[in-house]
Amino acid sequence: MTNDIRELEIFATKIRIAALDAIKARGFGHIGGSLSVADVLAVLYGAIMRFDPKNPDWPQRDKLVCSKGHAGPAIYGTLGLLGYFPYEDILTLNQPGTNFPSHCDRNRTVGIDMTTGSLGQGTSLAMGMAMGDRLKGRDSHTYLIVGDGELNEGQPWEAFMFASSKKLDNLTVFIDWNKKQLDGFVSEISDPLDFKHKFEAFGFHTQQVKGNSVEEILKAVKACDSVKGKPHAIVLDTIKGSGVKEVEDTFSNHSMTVGSEVFDRWISALKEELRVQEGEKLHV
Repeated sequence: MTNDIRELEIFATKIRIAALDAIKARGFGHIGGSLSVADVLAVLYGAIMRFDPKNPDWPQRDKLVCSKGHAGPAIYGTLGLLGYFPYEDILTLNQPGTNFPSHCDRNRTVGIDMTTGSLGQGTSLAMGMAMGDRLKGRDSHTYLIVGDGELNEGQPWEAFMFASSKKLDNLTVFIDWNKKQLDGFVSEISDPLDFKHKFEAFGFHTQQVKGNSVEEILKAVKACDSVKGKPHAIVLDTIKGSGVKEVEDTFSNHSMTVGSEVFDRWISALKEELRVQEGEKLHV
Protein backbone atom coordinates (compact mmCIF):
# COMPACT_ATOMS: atom_id res chain seq x y z
CA MET A 1 0.00 0.00 0.00
CA THR A 2 1.21 3.50 -0.77
CA ASN A 3 0.11 7.12 -0.46
CA ASP A 4 2.69 8.17 -3.03
CA ILE A 5 0.82 9.94 -5.84
CA ARG A 6 3.45 9.08 -8.44
CA GLU A 7 3.27 5.40 -7.52
CA LEU A 8 -0.50 5.47 -7.89
CA GLU A 9 -0.25 7.21 -11.27
CA ILE A 10 2.18 4.51 -12.39
CA PHE A 11 -0.24 1.83 -11.18
CA ALA A 12 -3.11 3.46 -13.10
CA THR A 13 -1.05 3.44 -16.31
CA LYS A 14 -0.23 -0.24 -15.78
CA ILE A 15 -3.94 -0.98 -15.33
CA ARG A 16 -4.72 0.78 -18.62
CA ILE A 17 -2.04 -1.25 -20.40
CA ALA A 18 -3.38 -4.46 -18.87
CA ALA A 19 -6.98 -3.70 -19.88
CA LEU A 20 -5.88 -3.07 -23.46
CA ASP A 21 -3.70 -6.20 -23.47
CA ALA A 22 -6.75 -8.25 -22.49
CA ILE A 23 -9.12 -6.64 -24.99
CA LYS A 24 -6.53 -6.79 -27.79
CA ALA A 25 -6.36 -10.58 -27.41
CA ARG A 26 -10.06 -10.74 -28.23
CA GLY A 27 -10.05 -7.94 -30.78
CA PHE A 28 -13.01 -6.04 -29.36
CA GLY A 29 -14.49 -5.08 -26.02
CA HIS A 30 -15.51 -2.41 -23.56
CA ILE A 31 -12.57 -0.07 -23.95
CA GLY A 32 -14.02 3.31 -22.98
CA GLY A 33 -15.53 2.36 -19.63
CA SER A 34 -12.55 0.21 -18.65
CA LEU A 35 -10.08 3.05 -19.18
CA SER A 36 -12.20 5.58 -17.30
CA VAL A 37 -12.05 3.61 -14.02
CA ALA A 38 -8.30 2.85 -14.04
CA ASP A 39 -7.52 5.70 -11.64
CA VAL A 40 -10.10 4.77 -9.01
CA LEU A 41 -8.94 1.13 -9.18
CA ALA A 42 -5.34 2.26 -8.69
CA VAL A 43 -6.31 4.21 -5.58
CA LEU A 44 -8.49 1.48 -4.09
CA TYR A 45 -6.08 -1.41 -4.66
CA GLY A 46 -2.93 0.67 -4.31
CA ALA A 47 -3.70 2.75 -1.24
CA ILE A 48 -7.01 1.95 0.45
CA MET A 49 -8.39 -1.56 0.41
CA ARG A 50 -7.34 -4.44 2.67
CA PHE A 51 -6.94 -7.65 0.69
CA ASP A 52 -4.66 -10.65 0.32
CA PRO A 53 -4.03 -12.19 -3.12
CA LYS A 54 -2.87 -15.38 -1.39
CA ASN A 55 -6.13 -15.55 0.56
CA PRO A 56 -8.74 -13.99 -1.74
CA ASP A 57 -11.68 -15.09 0.44
CA TRP A 58 -10.24 -13.60 3.63
CA PRO A 59 -13.41 -12.68 5.57
CA GLN A 60 -12.02 -9.40 6.91
CA ARG A 61 -11.05 -8.06 3.48
CA ASP A 62 -12.54 -4.93 1.99
CA LYS A 63 -14.73 -5.67 -1.02
CA LEU A 64 -15.26 -4.18 -4.45
CA VAL A 65 -18.48 -4.47 -6.43
CA CYS A 66 -18.18 -3.13 -9.96
CA SER A 67 -21.84 -2.85 -10.86
CA LYS A 68 -20.84 -1.66 -14.34
CA GLY A 69 -19.56 -5.19 -14.89
CA HIS A 70 -18.42 -4.46 -18.44
CA ALA A 71 -15.35 -2.77 -16.89
CA GLY A 72 -14.15 -6.30 -16.11
CA PRO A 73 -10.99 -5.99 -18.28
CA ALA A 74 -9.67 -3.20 -16.06
CA ILE A 75 -10.40 -5.18 -12.90
CA TYR A 76 -8.87 -8.37 -14.31
CA GLY A 77 -5.78 -6.38 -15.25
CA THR A 78 -5.58 -4.93 -11.73
CA LEU A 79 -5.89 -8.35 -10.09
CA GLY A 80 -3.35 -9.86 -12.47
CA LEU A 81 -0.85 -7.11 -11.65
CA LEU A 82 -1.37 -7.83 -7.95
CA GLY A 83 -0.70 -11.56 -8.33
CA TYR A 84 -4.15 -13.07 -7.87
CA PHE A 85 -3.37 -15.19 -10.94
CA PRO A 86 -0.73 -15.21 -13.70
CA TYR A 87 -0.98 -11.97 -15.68
CA GLU A 88 -1.06 -13.88 -18.98
CA ASP A 89 -4.39 -15.44 -18.01
CA ILE A 90 -6.22 -12.19 -18.78
CA LEU A 91 -5.34 -12.69 -22.45
CA THR A 92 -8.10 -15.34 -22.58
CA LEU A 93 -10.72 -12.60 -22.08
CA ASN A 94 -14.11 -13.71 -23.37
CA GLN A 95 -12.68 -16.78 -25.11
CA PRO A 96 -14.46 -20.16 -24.93
CA GLY A 97 -13.83 -21.77 -21.53
CA THR A 98 -12.18 -18.67 -20.09
CA ASN A 99 -12.25 -17.66 -16.45
CA PHE A 100 -12.36 -14.04 -17.62
CA PRO A 101 -15.78 -13.34 -19.14
CA SER A 102 -16.58 -9.90 -20.54
CA HIS A 103 -18.50 -9.06 -17.36
CA CYS A 104 -17.32 -9.80 -13.81
CA ASP A 105 -18.19 -13.26 -12.47
CA ARG A 106 -17.16 -14.23 -8.94
CA ASN A 107 -17.65 -17.92 -9.72
CA ARG A 108 -15.08 -17.79 -12.51
CA THR A 109 -12.44 -15.24 -11.56
CA VAL A 110 -10.29 -15.30 -8.43
CA GLY A 111 -10.48 -11.96 -6.62
CA ILE A 112 -13.86 -10.86 -7.97
CA ASP A 113 -16.13 -10.21 -5.00
CA MET A 114 -19.48 -10.12 -6.80
CA THR A 115 -20.91 -11.13 -10.16
CA THR A 116 -22.29 -8.12 -12.06
CA GLY A 117 -23.35 -7.07 -15.51
CA SER A 118 -27.11 -6.76 -15.33
CA LEU A 119 -26.98 -3.03 -14.80
CA GLY A 120 -28.40 -1.73 -11.56
CA GLN A 121 -28.31 -5.00 -9.65
CA GLY A 122 -24.78 -4.56 -8.30
CA THR A 123 -26.04 -1.70 -6.16
CA SER A 124 -28.43 -3.91 -4.21
CA LEU A 125 -25.78 -6.59 -3.83
CA ALA A 126 -23.28 -4.09 -2.44
CA MET A 127 -25.82 -2.86 0.13
CA GLY A 128 -26.35 -6.45 1.26
CA MET A 129 -22.62 -7.06 1.55
CA ALA A 130 -22.11 -3.92 3.64
CA MET A 131 -25.05 -4.80 5.87
CA GLY A 132 -23.82 -8.39 6.21
CA ASP A 133 -20.39 -7.25 7.34
CA ARG A 134 -21.96 -4.98 9.92
CA LEU A 135 -24.18 -7.77 11.27
CA LYS A 136 -21.15 -10.05 11.55
CA GLY A 137 -19.19 -7.39 13.45
CA ARG A 138 -16.55 -6.94 10.76
CA ASP A 139 -14.90 -3.59 10.12
CA SER A 140 -14.69 -4.34 6.39
CA HIS A 141 -15.66 -1.67 3.89
CA THR A 142 -17.58 -2.21 0.65
CA TYR A 143 -16.72 -0.09 -2.38
CA LEU A 144 -19.18 0.13 -5.26
CA ILE A 145 -18.53 1.46 -8.77
CA VAL A 146 -21.58 2.39 -10.83
CA GLY A 147 -21.87 3.85 -14.31
CA ASP A 148 -23.69 7.09 -15.00
CA GLY A 149 -25.84 5.45 -17.69
CA GLU A 150 -26.57 2.62 -15.29
CA LEU A 151 -28.26 5.10 -12.99
CA ASN A 152 -31.11 5.37 -15.53
CA GLU A 153 -32.34 2.28 -13.71
CA GLY A 154 -34.70 2.57 -10.74
CA GLN A 155 -33.18 -0.25 -8.70
CA PRO A 156 -30.02 1.67 -7.68
CA TRP A 157 -32.05 4.48 -6.15
CA GLU A 158 -34.06 2.03 -4.05
CA ALA A 159 -30.77 0.56 -2.88
CA PHE A 160 -29.36 4.00 -2.07
CA MET A 161 -32.45 4.77 0.04
CA PHE A 162 -31.82 1.55 1.94
CA ALA A 163 -28.15 2.43 2.51
CA SER A 164 -29.05 5.83 3.86
CA SER A 165 -31.85 4.59 6.10
CA LYS A 166 -29.54 1.93 7.57
CA LYS A 167 -26.68 4.45 7.96
CA LEU A 168 -24.22 2.20 6.12
CA ASP A 169 -21.07 4.22 6.68
CA ASN A 170 -19.06 1.13 5.67
CA LEU A 171 -20.17 1.73 2.07
CA THR A 172 -18.65 4.08 -0.51
CA VAL A 173 -20.23 4.51 -3.94
CA PHE A 174 -18.19 5.81 -6.88
CA ILE A 175 -20.18 7.18 -9.82
CA ASP A 176 -18.19 6.93 -13.05
CA TRP A 177 -19.61 10.09 -14.61
CA ASN A 178 -17.95 9.71 -18.01
CA LYS A 179 -20.97 11.32 -19.75
CA LYS A 180 -21.64 8.46 -22.19
CA GLN A 181 -23.51 5.18 -22.20
CA LEU A 182 -23.99 2.43 -24.76
CA ASP A 183 -25.76 4.46 -27.42
CA GLY A 184 -25.04 8.12 -26.76
CA PHE A 185 -24.62 10.91 -24.26
CA VAL A 186 -26.24 10.28 -20.89
CA SER A 187 -27.63 13.82 -20.82
CA GLU A 188 -29.51 13.22 -24.08
CA ILE A 189 -30.82 9.72 -23.34
CA SER A 190 -32.16 10.32 -19.83
CA ASP A 191 -30.65 13.38 -18.19
CA PRO A 192 -29.61 12.38 -14.66
CA LEU A 193 -29.41 16.03 -13.54
CA ASP A 194 -26.90 16.76 -10.77
CA PHE A 195 -25.51 13.55 -9.25
CA LYS A 196 -23.92 15.33 -6.30
CA HIS A 197 -27.17 17.01 -5.30
CA LYS A 198 -29.15 13.81 -5.81
CA PHE A 199 -26.91 11.75 -3.55
CA GLU A 200 -26.95 14.49 -0.93
CA ALA A 201 -30.76 14.42 -1.10
CA PHE A 202 -30.62 10.65 -0.57
CA GLY A 203 -28.68 11.19 2.67
CA PHE A 204 -25.16 10.41 1.49
CA HIS A 205 -21.98 12.18 2.48
CA THR A 206 -21.14 13.33 -1.05
CA GLN A 207 -18.10 14.73 -2.86
CA GLN A 208 -17.29 15.41 -6.51
CA VAL A 209 -13.74 15.20 -7.86
CA LYS A 210 -11.74 14.95 -11.05
CA GLY A 211 -12.21 11.25 -11.58
CA ASN A 212 -9.03 10.66 -13.55
CA SER A 213 -6.84 12.25 -10.88
CA VAL A 214 -5.51 9.72 -8.38
CA GLU A 215 -4.59 12.58 -6.06
CA GLU A 216 -8.14 13.94 -5.88
CA ILE A 217 -9.66 10.48 -5.54
CA LEU A 218 -7.30 9.55 -2.72
CA LYS A 219 -8.04 12.76 -0.85
CA ALA A 220 -11.80 12.22 -1.21
CA VAL A 221 -11.69 8.62 0.01
CA LYS A 222 -9.65 9.61 3.06
CA ALA A 223 -12.11 12.42 3.82
CA CYS A 224 -14.80 9.77 4.26
CA ASP A 225 -13.07 8.48 7.39
CA SER A 226 -14.17 11.48 9.42
CA VAL A 227 -17.87 11.16 8.54
CA LYS A 228 -19.84 8.58 10.53
CA GLY A 229 -23.46 7.50 10.31
CA LYS A 230 -23.85 8.06 6.55
CA PRO A 231 -22.97 6.13 3.42
CA HIS A 232 -20.51 7.90 1.15
CA ALA A 233 -20.75 8.88 -2.52
CA ILE A 234 -17.91 10.20 -4.67
CA VAL A 235 -18.87 11.50 -8.10
CA LEU A 236 -15.95 10.86 -10.44
CA ASP A 237 -15.94 13.46 -13.22
CA THR A 238 -14.19 11.26 -15.78
CA ILE A 239 -13.47 11.07 -19.50
CA LYS A 240 -14.62 7.90 -21.23
CA GLY A 241 -11.50 6.29 -22.68
CA SER A 242 -9.25 8.35 -20.42
CA GLY A 243 -5.54 7.87 -21.07
CA VAL A 244 -5.79 7.04 -24.77
CA LYS A 245 -6.52 10.21 -26.75
CA GLU A 246 -7.79 8.38 -29.80
CA VAL A 247 -10.38 6.55 -27.68
CA GLU A 248 -11.31 9.73 -25.82
CA ASP A 249 -12.01 11.43 -29.16
CA THR A 250 -14.13 8.55 -30.54
CA PHE A 251 -17.84 9.13 -30.08
CA SER A 252 -18.86 5.46 -29.98
CA ASN A 253 -16.23 4.26 -27.53
CA HIS A 254 -18.37 2.11 -25.24
CA SER A 255 -17.48 -1.10 -27.05
CA MET A 256 -14.96 -0.98 -29.88
CA THR A 257 -13.54 -3.32 -32.48
CA VAL A 258 -10.07 -2.29 -33.68
CA GLY A 259 -7.13 -4.00 -35.38
CA SER A 260 -4.11 -5.30 -33.50
CA GLU A 261 -1.92 -2.58 -35.00
CA VAL A 262 -4.16 0.06 -33.40
CA PHE A 263 -3.99 -1.68 -30.03
CA ASP A 264 -0.19 -1.87 -30.43
CA ARG A 265 -0.02 1.88 -31.06
CA TRP A 266 -2.11 2.66 -27.98
CA ILE A 267 -0.20 0.24 -25.76
CA SER A 268 3.13 1.57 -27.03
CA ALA A 269 2.12 5.13 -26.15
CA LEU A 270 1.08 4.06 -22.65
CA LYS A 271 4.32 2.15 -22.16
CA GLU A 272 6.25 5.26 -23.14
CA GLU A 273 4.19 7.25 -20.63
CA LEU A 274 5.01 4.59 -18.04
CA ARG A 275 8.74 4.91 -18.75
CA VAL A 276 8.51 8.67 -18.24
CA GLN A 277 6.53 8.25 -15.01
CA GLU A 278 8.99 5.71 -13.63
CA GLY A 279 11.91 7.93 -14.62
CA GLU A 280 10.36 10.89 -12.83
CA LYS A 281 9.81 8.69 -9.78
CA LEU A 282 13.51 7.76 -9.71
CA HIS A 283 14.54 11.42 -9.78
CA VAL A 284 12.22 12.64 -7.00
